[in-house]
Order: sequence, then C-alpha cells, then structure tokens
Amino acid sequence: MRKTKIAGIGHYVPDNVFTNEDLTKYMDTNDEWIQERTGIKERRFGTKHKETTTTMGTEAAKIAIERANTTAEEIDFIIFATLSPDYYFPGCGVLLQRELGISKTEIGALDIRNQCTGFVYGLTVADQFIKSGMYKNILLVGAEMHSMGLEFSTRGRNVSVIFGDGAGAVVLQPTEEEDQGVLSSALHSDGTKAEILSLLSPGSHGGHYHENPEEFGFPDPNTPGGVFITDKILENGFHYPFMDGPSVFKKAVVKFPEVILETLKAIDKKPEEIDLLIPHQANLRISQFVQRALKLRDDQVYNNIQKYGNTTAASIPIALSEAWEEGKVKRGDLICLAAFGSGFTWGSCMLRW
Repeated sequence: MRKTKIAGIGHYVPDNVFTNEDLTKYMDTNDEWIQERTGIKERRFGTKHKETTTTMGTEAAKIAIERANTTAEEIDFIIFATLSPDYYFPGCGVLLQRELGISKTEIGALDIRNQCTGFVYGLTVADQFIKSGMYKNILLVGAEMHSMGLEFSTRGRNVSVIFGDGAGAVVLQPTEEEDQGVLSSALHSDGTKAEILSLLSPGSHGGHYHENPEEFGFPDPNTPGGVFITDKILENGFHYPFMDGPSVFKKAVVKFPEVILETLKAIDKKPEEIDLLIPHQANLRISQFVQRALKLRDDQVYNNIQKYGNTTAASIPIALSEAWEEGKVKRGDLICLAAFGSGFTWGSCMLRW
C-alpha cells in the first residue's frame, strides 16, 4: 500500500536575534513576565526589505530538496502554508516557484491559510495526493514573517512578545515500506468564536460581525466600494492581530490531547508508544500541559519555542528539522505532529519515520 514519507527536511531562521530584553525598548514588559507566560526567551526577526516569507521558505526548501536527493525541477506540486504572505494576493506558492527557478515546469501551487495548523493541514492534503498517485514529489513549506505586522507597543504586547519569523520545509514522496510514512491524520475546526484570535483588517467583512460597524470605523454599508482601512480602524488597532490569550489556552489544552488520542486510536497505539511528539510551538505552558495530560516523558516531547517564539505554520517543520538534525528523530520512530490555532482549527498526524 502506497503511503507518504518525508524524504527530505530543512529549515531557515533569520540571523537577527531579538531577546525579551530588546522588547523592553518598545513596550512595558520584562523578561520574567514573558517567560512566565510563554516560556519564550528570544525570537528571530527577518531583515526588512531583504527577507520575506517567500525568501525564507525558499531557503528552507532548498535544504529539504537537497536532503531528499532530488532537484527543484523534479518537484511536481507545491503547498505553501502561511498567515503572513508577501502580498495580499497572489499567494506565496507561485512566488516560491519563481524563486526556485522552476516556473517553466508550470506545476501547481496551493496556498493554505490555516494559521498555526497550516503545516498539519498541508501534510494531510499532500498525503492524499501522494496516496492517489497524482503526485510523486510534493514540496510542503510553512513560513512566516510576523515581524512586519506586529504592534510593538504596550497595547500590543500580549501578541507581539509571542511571535517570531522563520520557515521549514519537507519534500514528500511515496513509499511502499509498511513501517514508514504517514499512518493517520485528523483535522477539525470550530468557527463559533473565530474573532478570539484574529486580524480583522484589511478584510472584506466591512463590520458585518459588529452591531454598529460605523462606530468601529468600518466603511458606510450604503456606499459602493469603500476602503480596507480607515482612521478609526487604525485607532482601534484592528489592523493588528488580536488574541484573547486565556480563552485560546483553555480551548487548546482540551483539543490538543483529544486530537492526538484520536490519531493514536486510528492506528491502535497508545501515548507511551510515541517516540517524539512535536507540538505546534504556541506556548510552552500549553505544550507542558499536553505532556502531562498524555503522561509523556520529557524526552518524548520536543520544544524550541524558547529560542524562536511562535512561528505559526513554520513552527512544526522548524522543530521537526531541528530534532532530526540533533539525532532525536530516527528511522522507525513513531512521530506525532499536532497543532491548534486560529479559527479555531486543530489537527494531528501520526507518521513512522
């Protein structure tokens, strides 16, 4: 039976290290406050006007392609997951194709906007393409450049202290090996309280979800056209990400273990049989809660949020790439990838390395 294996993996993070102490120059915060709430000590920020979500994704992709012992020309499909694309449109998938110099191959490029769960969703989609035989070399990239869209002020500190920039990539190929490849996956969502973790403008909603949209600065509903951003939208900060941290935490610590157990049950495995869990690096406290809930040892969970912050769609492939480089991911290991994020969306993949 054909399954999907990770044939090559790579990651890229900018050279620019931004510590918690560096953030104190822009907002009322301190290292202790940030570490206590998130576990983060530092993060990486890309160089403005030189690095973008796509260029970072390209660097990670080049490493993954080389490690897969293939070439960019042999890639037959691209999946790019991000919430911070270079442009509002087109998406980063075609830009990555251009950066890799393979536009002449005219392969398909799919963009995924599932925020923190983007990589897990992308892996699950790619798995279906591989298993069906439609594609044989899929390049899956998760990349983010949050630093270009964060509010570096006291008002925005609850969000801005959390996020960082970076990219991770994998090359996915078919395998007939029984003890290798993606074994199970599960994807879920609940949009009931979507605005709890969101960025409202620019957007086309025009205040649709508000009782008095004009009060918040959204365009007059009786006037054709309109603008994406008004003075009041800027004043209210709707052009920056918003997060109700406590509400997100409460939901995440329930859904994370739940979906992991779901994918374990699908292959008749138990938590103690996981060799390595790589959770989306949202918050170290969430990862630790999930570890306790599943009764996993420290060596069964990999976290690197301490030095990179939350890199959203890039966090799982960056962590998986680092763990592999450190020798913590070996042939035959049972690996669990799990994520929860904006939407809300959440998902998990179980794979045999």
